[in-house]
Amino acid sequence: MILRPDQLATQLDKPLAPLWVLHGNEPLLVLEAGDAIRAAARRQGYSERETLVVGQGFRWDSLTLAAGNMSLFGGEKLIDLRIPTGKPGRDGGDALQRYAAKLPTGVLTLISLPEVDWQGRKTSWFKALSEHGTAIELNAPERERLPAWVAQRLAAQKQSASPEALSFIAEHVEGNLLAAHQEIRKLGLLHPEGAISLEQVQDAVLNVARYDIDKLRQAILEGDPARCVRLLDGLRGEGAAPPLILWALANETRSLAALRTGRDAGQPLAALFKAERIFDSRRQQALGRAIDRLTQSALRAALMHAARIDRMIKGIVSGDVWDEFQQLALRLSRR
Repeated sequence: MILRPDQLATQLDKPLAPLWVLHGNEPLLVLEAGDAIRAAARRQGYSERETLVVGQGFRWDSLTLAAGNMSLFGGEKLIDLRIPTGKPGRDGGDALQRYAAKLPTGVLTLISLPEVDWQGRKTSWFKALSEHGTAIELNAPERERLPAWVAQRLAAQKQSASPEALSFIAEHVEGNLLAAHQEIRKLGLLHPEGAISLEQVQDAVLNVARYDIDKLRQAILEGDPARCVRLLDGLRGEGAAPPLILWALANETRSLAALRTGRDAGQPLAALFKAERIFDSRRQQALGRAIDRLTQSALRAALMHAARIDRMIKGIVSGDVWDEFQQLALRLSRR
């Protein structure tokens, strides 16, 4: 059974299913969901907990042995299995399939994974876990939904803030949900219940944004020049390597150029996405919107611009690499 994250609380008030699978791209949300399930298990009599962490040299018979060992306290048992890489390997995949097909009685099994990509979702072991257990995908909210997420967290501690204050928090914790959680908790300690002003938020919230190149690519596809500039400033301040940024920008430009050329030639986007090995639906939608506003000539000019930056990085021509990055990003993100 597959659950949405907002359905978890209701399920925890019922007798717990014997197998839970948590996965997603946001460790904070996976951790919180795991904590909620572990707390519910304690309330329902699972008095013993055994944690298994899959790493190099992990023996998969440990899972079977843990399930077969009776609780020292005579109660039911929770097995907390964590697979940090999300890739159990062939032996692990086979072991997980056998385990899911014949779940032990008196045992609750909680399996935590990172984000599972489209290839991982097609594996037999993941399908078996999803079929025989309760699976929940826990991803970070999309950027436009982050203020609403912050508002929900504030409401849980009986506080509220204006839309401007919510946007301020979202912008200053970009890509760092754990930092957002910490800043929200700090507001709960600094201010009483009720409304919090923009000035109070600005005084309290630190700039804890986590800038990364993937978010720069996302801002380009979304046509958000201001965000591109802010992300490039952050990457520069964090000492990001210019060749890596150039690779990301050039790779994105080549993908856009190939899609635009193919579409102008009458090819269906679905076939073009397959040829470019682009399978994520959200990324497909973002690319589709981007090629609607970028012409072939604009993309050719962007590729020539990227080639010029490459010569700058190699010292063949002079110029300010970071200024050129900004100009290239603005060229690609303009509407």
